Amino acid sequence: MLRSAIRSSIPAFRAHQAARLLTPTFARFLSQQARTQIEGAVKASPVVLFMKGTPAMPQCGFSRAAIQVLDLHGVPPEKMKTFDVLEDQELRNGIKEFSDWPTIPQLYVGGEFVGGCDILLGMHQSGELATLLESNDIIPKAPAEAEVVSST
Repeated sequence: MLRSAIRSSIPAFRAHQAARLLTPTFARFLSQQARTQIEGAVKASPVVLFMKGTPAMPQCGFSRAAIQVLDLHGVPPEKMKTFDVLEDQELRNGIKEFSDWPTIPQLYVGGEFVGGCDILLGMHQSGELATLLESNDIIPKAPAEAEVVSST
């Protein structure tokens, strides 16, 4: 009887322990080594995208959309580095804590966090993304409208 009581309490105890470990105090811990690696990755290139999959084979629609928007703006491959978060669980969780942003993809320009897919799409639609990419010398500046008119 005692043995069955102990057995029946073990799953409950394990569930309690698991729930305790998933509280924000325990779940949001980024090791110094992981933080250093992510900081290095963010500064590895003028444009850095943490995504699911690769640019050639995105593994989610949001990552695909982010790649398409960057392609529309003509971001040269040599100025962009991508990281597949599906290959590294620590990176996948760590980048979310590093940026304090809960979703993937995540875009960094000039070492600064820009946002996820929704922010990227909004910036694309408003023209802010082109301005950001131009001001960081990632894409060439568009000629001023007056220059275009005067040269025709």
